[in-house]
Amino acid sequence: MNETTEIRKGLNGVVADVTAISKVNPETNSLLYRGYPVPELAASQPFEAVAHLLWTGELPTTVELEAALRHERSHRALAPEVKTVMDSLPTSCHPMDSVRTAVSLLGGLDPDAEDSSPEAEREKARRLFAQLPAVIAYEQRRRRAGGPTDPVPPREDLDYSRNFLWMTFGEEQADEIVEAFRVSMVLYAEHSFNASTFTARVITSTLSDLHSAVTGAIGALKGSLHGGANEAVMHTFDEIGIRPEESQDEARARAKAWMDDALAQKKKVMGFGHRVYKHGDSRVPTMKTAMDTMIEHVGRPEVLGLYDGLEQSMDEAKGIKPNLDYPAGPTYHLMGFDTEMFTPLFIAARITGWTAHIMEQRAANSLIRPLSEYDGPDERHVPGV
Repeated sequence: MNETTEIRKGLNGVVADVTAISKVNPETNSLLYRGYPVPELAASQPFEAVAHLLWTGELPTTVELEAALRHERSHRALAPEVKTVMDSLPTSCHPMDSVRTAVSLLGGLDPDAEDSSPEAEREKARRLFAQLPAVIAYEQRRRRAGGPTDPVPPREDLDYSRNFLWMTFGEEQADEIVEAFRVSMVLYAEHSFNASTFTARVITSTLSDLHSAVTGAIGALKGSLHGGANEAVMHTFDEIGIRPEESQDEARARAKAWMDDALAQKKKVMGFGHRVYKHGDSRVPTMKTAMDTMIEHVGRPEVLGLYDGLEQSMDEAKGIKPNLDYPAGPTYHLMGFDTEMFTPLFIAARITGWTAHIMEQRAANSLIRPLSEYDGPDERHVPGV
């Protein structure tokens, strides 16, 4: 270290490694998974196929997809040991604490926990992908019940998204709801070296196991500057007040007034802006379309009024566009998820990207160990020594 050392706080602008998993294309302001534009994947692919793409680099053939579906459906049940541990946690703790604890326990139960071969890593990733919906669905149910309750058994005749919602709410959901949920899973699946993904890669670089890396990633995702933003969006809506009897125009006017006041007071409003996208989050239009369909289906135009009012006011005052969390939050709310469950839903999607990065890191590993520049006291000595 010397006088010319450049410090990049937060590793801002530092290129730490290469990845073939995803890329933000600055020319088209679009997000690519393994080269495929994400809106195209969200418009055409089941989430199980997107998971296969992230893990292997290619979309599955018909035979591969059928095998992946059978595998996922055979590992859906909530392990009794996991239910016991989750039941021991107070419902006052954040759901992210419950899910983090459950994933750590699943690592202890996994027969391949210490096997880091490519085959074992892929198998562990696939199992976690299948197991997480039961964990998250049960956490929602036990919180609603105020403690231990009966989990809803999975159904092998339902696809990933329909089954997830079935285990959560105990009844089949309308096609519009299922489709909006599937779209959100695809959009949240992966986003390069974000904070939680980089955390997972750092842990993997020490040659720790896959479940430890995922547990660490969940800890990073819990922060409000990362995954917690979708919850914060709903807290904003709640602060303004959601009034089902209100018209769309009335709600829009109230939201604009709220945002104008918040900006005048220099409040930080979550759900807007993104560190990577300079011209708006490329995932927003797809999620917004899914949200619009949901709103029309459930007949809640006042939610769209709040959404439009906040977006318009922020754009007019600051020119800052929404990020994915902004339309995702109200969409999950309308589905019936508790606000604190929004970030666990992010986990269910991002487990695919995290585990893809864990496998990529392990395949060409180098210990991630950056340097620091010391700015404490000069050398000094204990008196009398």
